[in-house]
Amino acid sequence: MTQLSLGPRACGAVMAGLVAFLLLSGPVAVMEAQELEPGAYAVAPVGLNVFVVSNTLSIGDMAFDPSGPIEDARGTINATSVGYGRALNIAGRSGQIAIAVPIVVGHLQGQYLGEFAEVDRYGPGDPRFRIAVNLYGAPAMNLKSFVANRPSRLVGVSLTVSMPFGRYSSERLINIGNDRWAFKPEIGVVQTIGRWTVEAYGGAWFFTDNDVFYRGSVRTQAPIASTQLHLQYAIRPRMLLSGNVNYYAGGRSTVNGRQNFDLQRNSRVGITMARPLSGGRTLRVAVSRGAYTTIGADFTSVSVAFQRMWGGTQ
Repeated sequence: MTQLSLGPRACGAVMAGLVAFLLLSGPVAVMEAQELEPGAYAVAPVGLNVFVVSNTLSIGDMAFDPSGPIEDARGTINATSVGYGRALNIAGRSGQIAIAVPIVVGHLQGQYLGEFAEVDRYGPGDPRFRIAVNLYGAPAMNLKSFVANRPSRLVGVSLTVSMPFGRYSSERLINIGNDRWAFKPEIGVVQTIGRWTVEAYGGAWFFTDNDVFYRGSVRTQAPIASTQLHLQYAIRPRMLLSGNVNYYAGGRSTVNGRQNFDLQRNSRVGITMARPLSGGRTLRVAVSRGAYTTIGADFTSVSVAFQRMWGGTQ
């Protein structure tokens, strides 16, 4: 999860910000930190390559530890991501890998100890890598088999890794990067009936410690469990409309052994539309907003992604 913060003048809990990253999923899905991504386990023929450029603009309020000194916080964050994905044969099953690197620009403002404070941040965020495999319903297929055999039920698993290579400074409380590793194992179940598809995912983020947190402190964070539900309608081939909802909870942090009051219990809702263009290109637009937020970012987000596919489908 990408973070942004109020520099040396401010202190308080680290907010959950935004990062866009690529998933290979038939059409490629664009991810935010709150993770509302339909189609993550869709099947593609072996050898399909996807290149994607996406941009996500998020504006809204931020809720910090209520015992801290920051109040009335608000942020505007723009994340531009470049990514690549490929469909694979993994032990005879349909699989996929993807990697993406975001560039983040953010402006935050709020009341710090009763006085107005603001800060700008920009730079590379933490890259993400994902590997997924369908365990049921989707053996590895070439283009001919893919066209003839479209499975109606899928069960897949995946692992997403957030790598600590984004811009980070221990002299700042809030950074674009996190300076820690994060891992998310997940299971997904997909059922298609006619033009309708229902998708349900369940997983959890696990974090290593940040031992170079603000001015030599050590920050730890408990796991964050997450669920997603998507209802998708195929208007025509590769033209899809999806309604999306998620819920995630956990993530309470400690600094030097002192526990913060930042337990998250949050939910987002959104809508996503993918429209095919010529030459293996697709335009994808997504809008989401916070439905319920205790701690973290209560953002309204608009994302636009352009993707180019070649190889397995061509």
